[in-house]
Formats: sequence, C-alpha cells, structure tokens
Amino acid sequence: MAEKTIVIGAGPAGLSCAFELAKGKQEVSLYESSPYIGGMSRSFELWGQRVDLGPHRFFSKQKEINEFFTELVKDDFTLVNRQTRIYYRNRFFDYPIKLGNVMKNLPIGVIFQVGWYYGLQMINPIKDPKNFEEWVTNKFGKKLFEIFFKNYTEKLWGIKCTEIDADWAAQRIKTLTLLGAVKAAMFGNKGNKHKTLVDQFAYPKNGTGTLYERAAEAIQAHGGDVQTSTPIKRVILSENHERVVGVEFADGRIENADHVVSTMPLTLLIQGFENVPAKVQQAVNALYFRNTILVYLEVDADNLFTDNWLYIHAPNVKHGRITNFRNWCPTLNRDKKTTIICMEYWCFEQDELWTGDEQVLIDLGKKEIREINLIPDDVGILNTKVIKIPRCYPVYETGYQENMNAIIDFLTPIKGLHPIGRYGAFKYNNQDHSILMGLLAADKIAHRKEVDLWQINTDTEYQEDGKIKDVLVQ
Repeated sequence: MAEKTIVIGAGPAGLSCAFELAKGKQEVSLYESSPYIGGMSRSFELWGQRVDLGPHRFFSKQKEINEFFTELVKDDFTLVNRQTRIYYRNRFFDYPIKLGNVMKNLPIGVIFQVGWYYGLQMINPIKDPKNFEEWVTNKFGKKLFEIFFKNYTEKLWGIKCTEIDADWAAQRIKTLTLLGAVKAAMFGNKGNKHKTLVDQFAYPKNGTGTLYERAAEAIQAHGGDVQTSTPIKRVILSENHERVVGVEFADGRIENADHVVSTMPLTLLIQGFENVPAKVQQAVNALYFRNTILVYLEVDADNLFTDNWLYIHAPNVKHGRITNFRNWCPTLNRDKKTTIICMEYWCFEQDELWTGDEQVLIDLGKKEIREINLIPDDVGILNTKVIKIPRCYPVYETGYQENMNAIIDFLTPIKGLHPIGRYGAFKYNNQDHSILMGLLAADKIAHRKEVDLWQINTDTEYQEDGKIKDVLVQ
C-alpha cells in the first residue's frame, strides 16, 4: 500500500516538496490555511498592476533549485539588473559600495574613523564573538558597524544588536569583508562570491509567485491534492511520540498519514502536541517571531528612483525597507504610468503598530516616504493598502541555538515528521533555501535518503557564486 504524505503550507518549502512527491507518483495532499498560494513569496494584482509581498529574487547555483525553477517557469522570466542602495543621513549609498560615492557622502573625518576603528579591531579582535554586534565589529570595525548595521538590524529584530546571536551575522554576511568590499569598489564586482553583491538576478515576468502558482497546478496535474483556506489545528503523534499518525483540521476532521511535512511555525507545531517534556516546552516558549506590516502606495509618477529596493537606515523613520516594483520587470506594470512602492515595518504582536488602526499605518507611510524625500511634495499618492503578515522572521536571540537543540533532539526521532521552511525549521531562509529543503524532504520520503534537513542554511556558501552564467539560465 502506498504511503500517504500530508504537506502543511503552500509556501516555497511546502510546494516544492509536494511538487517533487507528486511528480514521483507519491500520494500527497497539501493544505494551506490562507486563501493564497506562495506564502511570503506570493504575487497578487493591485491597482491594475502586479506586485509581490516585498522583494524576492532568484539567484542560485544549486542544481536542484535551478531545475525546479526552469521546469516550471521555463523561459517566462527575465534577468533583472540589481540596484539597491542604503539611505543614511539624508544620503544614498551605493551597494555594492563605490569609493567615489562613499567619499562624496561621508565626511572625511568619518572615513578616517572607519579605517581607524577597522585597524584597531584587526590588531585586537574579540575572541569568540557571541552576539551580532561583536561579530560585525570584529569583521568591519566599530564605526562601520554603527553606520551600516546597527540601526537597520535593530529595526528589523526589535532587540539590541548585543541580544542577537552571532549566527545571524555568520549566515547572512559570512563571506563579506571590508577589504573585499573595497576591492569590489575599486576593481568592479567581477568574481565576488557574496550574495548581497550580486549584480543580476532571475525574476518571473508575472511576479515571483508565478513559480509557486505553477507548482500548485503541476501538483494537481500529477494527481496530488492542493487545498487552500484549510487550516490545520495540529499534527497527531502516536501516544509515545514514536511516529506521525496524521493531522487534525480546524473543523475537527482527522486525516491519517505516514508522513507530515510541516511548514507551520515550529512553535505552533509543538504546542499542538500532547505530553511535551518540560525542557522542550520551555525551549519552545523561549522562541519567538517578528511580524511584518507592508504599506503599499500607488504614486502618480513613473520615475521616482531607480532602485529595486532600498535599505532605510535612518533612525528618524520606522520603516526599514522600500521596494519599487516599477524597477523589476516591465510586465508587472501593465503599461500604467504610476508606480507602486511597498514600505516594510517590523513589529511584535503586542506593539501598537500591529494592534493599531490601519489608517494610522497609512498616514505614517505617507508621512515617512516624503520625510526621506522619495516622493516630491507635488506628486500625489493615489491609492493605499496595508497587509499584515504574522511570524515572518524567526528571531535569533542570543542563545537561541540551545533551545533549538533541545527541540531538534525531541523532534528528530519522530518517524514521518519533517519540519521545513522558514517557519517550520525556525531558520531565516531565503526562498532558495526553502525550495531546497522541500526538494530534499521529498527525496528523503520517496527514496529513504539520509538527509539532515536541519543542516540546510547553516552554511550559505553553497548557494550563490556571483557569476551570471549560473543565474538559472543554463
């Protein structure tokens, strides 16, 4: 008798897993609690144009990810020239940095301080840095940390840099160095292997969600089942936690399964179990997520700024990133002469931004976008929309890995349970990481491959090599 797999969640991890299983003639059903396909990477229609939930790009040298992308998107994508800048002290800094731009934007005294503090740090480095501030200061010096890391990072996470685990820095900026960035600024970015310095990326012509919409269609075409607006209350385990039994839906229905691939938040997964050991429950209670609020503005102009997205390091505004969808792919704009931008705010569930009135967020977005001079005073804002996304970012608070280790030790022996994805594995995945998790989970289920899914994204060097020939066009 064929084994049955239930996949929870229609984001990149869940859809890639279900797609691979269905293509291999495995019995699979995917259930998504929301009405939408794509998770945080979905696309949708807005004011006659097409947008995403913030910026999402494809850039991977991983063979499995490339094949997944090209099989579904085929040639229906474009290569987008990346421009992203940092807004700091009323000025815009090119990223990757360019020496002329830095010299123009920073006072000479500050440039001297960057070099001075970097030299001091090289002479007397912090041994075994434990938190984000120590790790970044060790790598770039105190002044550069204060300019380009501190404010933005604390906006994103809502806690001090000294309270963020060094793992966050190690995963996201591991291979970037000050000398490497200066070299790129002087000699160009050729051969630079760090992902944040990549100059071009692949993008589906109808939005990043195209990949996942097509994955859902393909799952059904291969005989799998995809159901949206179908929330799952809990995953059911055998009495001794030895194996997965199935799932219970929010309406009380129960469906049996041999395997459950869970992309629901890891904390909610374990909270649904019965008789969880106290140590594990304590570890779960110590983990938490950060929420995102997206404020979309339709602006009556088509040439606001040339960036795909901007990092807002200004301490006088609350938003941290702005996406300009006019600068991604012409097919998104549908020949309209207006521009849709997306402003990102990050908060916790108890914060006033999250609990307050939607009009307050709209007014705040309108005010702040003009405050940093991205929209001239004489240009109108035609439409607004607010989207709130709970539990977007797993917070890497200092010492979180000890709690994760207790949880992993508890979950690993449970036969047939496979937590994956940004939410499910409590990892700050790019969509590339989540796709890889899904594909490898399917391989583990269908072919009994020995794969430690928890290890994915502990070292991101495998992901991108900075060469345009590897951008999913082979």
